[in-house]
Amino acid sequence: MKEIVTYVEMTAPDQLHAADPVPGLVLEPLERNSPLIPDIQARIGAPYSWKSASRTEEEWHVWFAENPGRTFWLLSFDRESVGMVSYDIHPGDEVEIETFGLLPEFVGKGLGGYALTLGIQQAWELAPSVTRVWLHTSTLDHPHALPNYHHRGFRTFRTQESERN
Repeated sequence: MKEIVTYVEMTAPDQLHAADPVPGLVLEPLERNSPLIPDIQARIGAPYSWKSASRTEEEWHVWFAENPGRTFWLLSFDRESVGMVSYDIHPGDEVEIETFGLLPEFVGKGLGGYALTLGIQQAWELAPSVTRVWLHTSTLDHPHALPNYHHRGFRTFRTQESERN
């Protein structure tokens, strides 16, 4: 199936246009061995045909081994898991938001803007001198994903058409 992948970036923390706070919504670190990671990532990605939605246990083990530096953070609302953010730090202290998403039952509840704000703020704090925060999204993701990224201050730096298997 065809998709357009859009890459967006921020090159300074003051480019963030923070959403209004949502009381009770927090971002907390997850241990890499947390069983929440495969569960939440699969549930977030299922509506959008992410590979994580159909990985076997063995594929998860391989995936974790291939991504040893990835960090995971849990989005909770009033102590209930609502989503996740994961990060990769690249050379030059660039931070990629590798995963950002809400569980399907929390989409459309007014949490996404502030959840992304928390995720971006954390990205800028992951390395001593972060120079850039970036991510990519697809036309197969939630239709509000790209507008949310732009509203938070990300700017598009590349698009490409591809085929998702």
